[in-house]
Amino acid sequence: MRQSLLKYRNLDRMQTRSLHKIRILTRKLIFLTGILCTQSILAQQINEEQLETIQVAMEQAPKERLFDGTVEAVNKSTVSAQTSGRIAEIFYDVDDKVKAGSPIIRFTDVEQQAGLRQAQAQLQEAKARKKEADEEFRRASDLYNKGSGTKREYDRALAAREAAGARVSSAQSAIKTAQQQVDYTLVTAPYSGIVAERHVELGEFVSVGQPLMSGLSLGLLRVTVDLPQQIAVKVRANRRAEVITTNGRITPTHITMFPFADKATNTFKVRLELPEGQFELYPGMFIKVAFVLGQSERLLIPSIALVQRSEVKGVYVLDNEQIRLRQVRIGNQFDDRVEVLSGLKPGEKIALNPVQAGIRAKSATAKNDVQ
Repeated sequence: MRQSLLKYRNLDRMQTRSLHKIRILTRKLIFLTGILCTQSILAQQINEEQLETIQVAMEQAPKERLFDGTVEAVNKSTVSAQTSGRIAEIFYDVDDKVKAGSPIIRFTDVEQQAGLRQAQAQLQEAKARKKEADEEFRRASDLYNKGSGTKREYDRALAAREAAGARVSSAQSAIKTAQQQVDYTLVTAPYSGIVAERHVELGEFVSVGQPLMSGLSLGLLRVTVDLPQQIAVKVRANRRAEVITTNGRITPTHITMFPFADKATNTFKVRLELPEGQFELYPGMFIKVAFVLGQSERLLIPSIALVQRSEVKGVYVLDNEQIRLRQVRIGNQFDDRVEVLSGLKPGEKIALNPVQAGIRAKSATAKNDVQ
């Protein structure tokens, strides 16, 4: 009796587990059926939409020639000492970013402060002498006007007053010079940039004119290129070029051509000023520059029509109402269009929406297989 009851309970548990598995499988089947229905509806909607196409043709496009250029910093300079002293603090080192006006090096200013205090004392003395000379001139002038004083005494008091005034002006200039020497003990950055080299060490004594720190600005850059003389003539006539970077092309704000050739290489130097910005470029880097030498006919298609399959690029071509993916070889990029070097002929039609064209092509293949 007890064994029969245990068998009944085990059987009930097995049935419960089976029912649970059936429910889980039913839910998964419903979920997958919903996905398939959704994909089918989307495919049907895409098939029902009008497939937008374009007929490719030869167009006039710039004829370019690529040359290697070198990136340079427009603002690149070395800050030198304008007073003598010992290095007390160094606030920045190589590769540190510095804002314009930020202190970069501080000198000890014992001598400079002493010179300023001496100039201030000389000014006070000169002002006192000036006050005394003004009083003497006032007395001499009153006596001379009343007829009690002589012209000689009047002239002597006038000269003393003017000399005292000159000493006051000289003392004021000396204070400005001394204050400037104090200001020179705190060296600041002339522009925002990055420290390229440090020439002094902490505690080192420096004299006037000694280099302290070199820096450059990454915000204003330019590119220099050496062109053969045959190409330089065409570039001088067109004055059009673009700098090619990993993020796209940059149009220079100004192109400067040097009016003489290098004696050793017989090449002409061209300087291209870039817009303000960093563009992930750094001085010393090599970069490609595309110079426009004229116009030529090219087969151009919109970039959105391209399909990327691993390392292969292609387009969907419409031929006798059939859609086929065809491999193409592309060339240069021109704004939102790309040059096709091979794989297409003028007059052929291509789909502008590769996703829509791909779904239609698969649907047509499936129908043919069923038939």
